[in-house]
Amino acid sequence: MKRLAATVILALSGACAMAQMTPVGLWKTIDDDGKTEKSLVRITESGGVLTGTIEKIFDPAKQDAKCEKCTDDRKDKPVQGMAIIRNVRQDADDKTIWTGGEILDPNNGKTYKTRLKPVDGGKTMEMRGYIAFIYRTQVWQRVE
Repeated sequence: MKRLAATVILALSGACAMAQMTPVGLWKTIDDDGKTEKSLVRITESGGVLTGTIEKIFDPAKQDAKCEKCTDDRKDKPVQGMAIIRNVRQDADDKTIWTGGEILDPNNGKTYKTRLKPVDGGKTMEMRGYIAFIYRTQVWQRVE
């Protein structure tokens, strides 16, 4: 009986750890300077596809901002509540990363290919936006 209980506890703790190694959840975005908190982005999964939506903007001056420079269906829409990450899927070869989609920078209206990689036991995530070999990486912090 003790062995069964120990096995169940180990299996559940392993499942909880794996659940944290997914981008799904609420993330605090940190600017490229590594210090400035910008927003909260909730990443959800539906049918194996991830979407990230801005839930809160920390800068009071930008809370009512619209994506004036966007060129797609998000043009002139409020940034708060906007899906900035679209069509991201778990990589077929490397299950520790999620790729294949795009991320929008609402400040300049540009979209970039994206790669999401939870690190540090899922406490942080490397969010990389790139075009060809030019990229920038931000480290986001898990809120929930």
